[in-house]
Amino acid sequence: MNKEDTMTTSSTDIYTTIQAIDGHFSSALMRGDTASIADFYSDTGMLLPAGSGVIQGKPDIKAFWQAAIDMGIRKLKLDILEVEVHGDTAIEMSKYTLTNEDEEVIDRGKGIVIWKYNNSSWMMHRDIWNSDI
Repeated sequence: MNKEDTMTTSSTDIYTTIQAIDGHFSSALMRGDTASIADFYSDTGMLLPAGSGVIQGKPDIKAFWQAAIDMGIRKLKLDILEVEVHGDTAIEMSKYTLTNEDEEVIDRGKGIVIWKYNNSSWMMHRDIWNSDI
């Protein structure tokens, strides 16, 4: 998909694409592959987790997810509620559930990811979530 295609691509197509990327992200988390996790984010990507300052850039994003894994997080289940497309930007709203290796719920909540198309693929640009627990 090239950048021009994003102007005419339907929300359904972007939804399917983002759903697949979210699946790869979850698989990387299960493997503890924080380098791959960081690569899902744009070069200027930011995490905006509740109770924390802004986490910016791939090295800090990698460190954040390593700390999450070290706390016992092993699985991420995402349920996409909606995706809006605005040119080379997409906005995903989802519910999430984080579990440990025994499938015990560690956290659940909702979040928004702003995606940017970078000439070859969709990348997470801003990632914000907050807990329901």
